[in-house]
Amino acid sequence: MPDDRIYLDHHATTPCDPRVLQVMWPWFAERMGNASSTSHSFGTEARDAVEGARRQIAESIGCQAEEIILTSGATESNNLAIKGLYEGSRGGQHLMVNAAEHRAVLDPARRLQRRGSLLTVLPVDQFGRVDPDEVDQTIRPETELVSVMAANNEVGTLNPLAAITEVCSRKNVLLHCDAAQAVGHVPVDVAALPVDLMSFTAHKLYGPPGIGALYVRRRQPPVRLQCQIDGGGHERRLRSGTLPVPLIVGFGEACRIAIEDMAEETQRLERLRRRLHERITEELGDVTLNGHPTERLAGNLHLSFGGVDGAALLAGLNGLAVSSGSACTSADPEPSHVLRAMGVSEPLSLASLRFGIGRFTTDEEIERAAQVVINAVKRLRADRELGQLC
Repeated sequence: MPDDRIYLDHHATTPCDPRVLQVMWPWFAERMGNASSTSHSFGTEARDAVEGARRQIAESIGCQAEEIILTSGATESNNLAIKGLYEGSRGGQHLMVNAAEHRAVLDPARRLQRRGSLLTVLPVDQFGRVDPDEVDQTIRPETELVSVMAANNEVGTLNPLAAITEVCSRKNVLLHCDAAQAVGHVPVDVAALPVDLMSFTAHKLYGPPGIGALYVRRRQPPVRLQCQIDGGGHERRLRSGTLPVPLIVGFGEACRIAIEDMAEETQRLERLRRRLHERITEELGDVTLNGHPTERLAGNLHLSFGGVDGAALLAGLNGLAVSSGSACTSADPEPSHVLRAMGVSEPLSLASLRFGIGRFTTDEEIERAAQVVINAVKRLRADRELGQLC
């Protein structure tokens, strides 16, 4: 039976690329070995596969393999970076995040605040961007860490990281970056962009879920982290646990493919995004684009629809997989904290859709998706007008 559903929720997760599955499969079924059990050939082969993948992952952001700590995903990486830093260094110092960060950054920061650390939540502008001057003015003598995401997971806005890194470097403050939405989608080079800690994950770039990485810059003085998981001292004693060889191999291959195909894929996604936006706004009025008009992820389109109920709109998109916000907060009926931080009104926040266009999205799917949205919004607005007349 044909599947007529359309998947446009690639910011939540991406399908695993068949090329990635191909390199993973032998490590599930034909090859075995614990990468830490190097007293025999099975273990050494597994270790070599892990280290080869680690090099691929490192190359995707321009760092050395020794600077990559493998984790279960960006959420764990964020926790290790933020809580690990405060527990591994002076502790109780000043931390800065911004109001549009992912919950995987905001929640660890607030946990530290409850433990006695000082926390400043920076505002963002109407596009969801952090102002480097605001960072400069807010840093205190006791500030130890600034955390700014590379690309917003809801509205796709790219932050001015180059300017922010300049501020943090000049003031000798560590900078952490949640780059889960950016790595593999936009150029990321930590050699040119001197962030100190960077979190990213495989399942946002067509790799398997359950594997991610934390980049920790080698510098003097060193970045001192306290591990969050004990039990064996794996990953330079920063993340204990048996390494999932198939997932790591898949992560490495996903990074290799993403970097190799990035330029061509970016052009295609931008074309599909423009077409989707044009089709919707050609037939519907009172539609607002959220996020920066140009400094944004190629595959992200975030729109608010005036005059409709958000829950009814989402329910009326039969067969179209989109999101009303972050996958990690989709069960929360409250307006998006990102849109609220950007100053979007509550009615428009609740009537917003995030379209995540991906590697395998077709032109025909874009046309059908646009029509589904157009039909749903027109139907809801007509019902609303009828209700007002009655």
